[in-house]
Amino acid sequence: MEPDRGAPPPETGPELGGQTPAGAAPAVWRSRLTPRQLVRWETGLAVVVIAIGILGASTSSQFLTGSNMLNLGLQSGEIAIMALPMTLIIISGEIDLSVASIMGMSSALLGYLFGKGWPLLAIFAVLLLVGVVAGAINGLLVTRVGLPSLAVTIGTLGLYRGVAFIVLGPHTIANFPVAYTNIGIFGVLNTNLSFSAAVFIVLAVIFGVVLHFTPVGRSIYAMGASPEAAIFAGIRVKRVKTMLFIVSGVTCAMAGALLTFRLSTAVNTNGIGLELDVVAIVLLGGVSIFGGKGTIVGVVLGVLAFAGISNALLLTNFNQEAASIPIGGLLLISVFVPQMAAFSGRLRDVIARRRRSAPALGAGHE
Repeated sequence: MEPDRGAPPPETGPELGGQTPAGAAPAVWRSRLTPRQLVRWETGLAVVVIAIGILGASTSSQFLTGSNMLNLGLQSGEIAIMALPMTLIIISGEIDLSVASIMGMSSALLGYLFGKGWPLLAIFAVLLLVGVVAGAINGLLVTRVGLPSLAVTIGTLGLYRGVAFIVLGPHTIANFPVAYTNIGIFGVLNTNLSFSAAVFIVLAVIFGVVLHFTPVGRSIYAMGASPEAAIFAGIRVKRVKTMLFIVSGVTCAMAGALLTFRLSTAVNTNGIGLELDVVAIVLLGGVSIFGGKGTIVGVVLGVLAFAGISNALLLTNFNQEAASIPIGGLLLISVFVPQMAAFSGRLRDVIARRRRSAPALGAGHE
């Protein structure tokens, strides 16, 4: 549809060759992240994290110990890492359900190549290439072919998991060098910070800077808020979204290597089913499933809440088969509360319109 010639020209950012004043951002970008939004959701989530810590410490004397903090990071480190690129993808208005399958495929490939005598540095290079290819397949099918990301990544979820089964078969590889398998035993520099948690912290800072302080991040918010407006503003939506899927593939491949060394084992089922945990963390962190809204700070808090609940339940006599119930409940709340705010706003508008129309109706009967 041809744009209205009488309308003012769209605002463009500096990266698009526009003349946006320094420190100013187009309105469609400014509306995606406000201090009020930060205070509202992130503060509430921080209170939840504190409450989980108090509850965990009251139910188990082991909860706040250094060794348990190490275990907490080990149990959730790889999931947290995969949640970072998922955050950017969902904010852009898409989703990637193949993250855990890319992780499992890279883990299986690592075990297969190591069993064939490949040096680990060469294997890491292959895993990064596999992550690029897997992410590019997702991105190109979504952006160039025009398929919905939900359907595409459900399909590649099965495809990449099938590749893992084919590559490794029923075999188990477990004779990795001790220097690498120590990742699942010791913390960084003899601290209680697990290696995967340290990687997550570094990546969270990088992803946070990119999302909140760069033109690329503002473009991601714009795409999620209105893809048509983003295209009209000159943003290369297809290219940016493809790159997001590639970044997700590379990050998940790296997480697959970390998981393999932590478990000291490569099997074709590594990481199976973790994609739901990743999505749960991102939505719990306040990222809108409809796109255009969310922060890295919220996702970090979501990771802490998710890891805290999982660990607290593990330390108690709670039935582990039903451990997903509290997490699922929090996930439903995280989706329900923002929608309730929108619903209450619409309800107020309806009530206001009826009140305005009531006097007019009454005057007509006189």
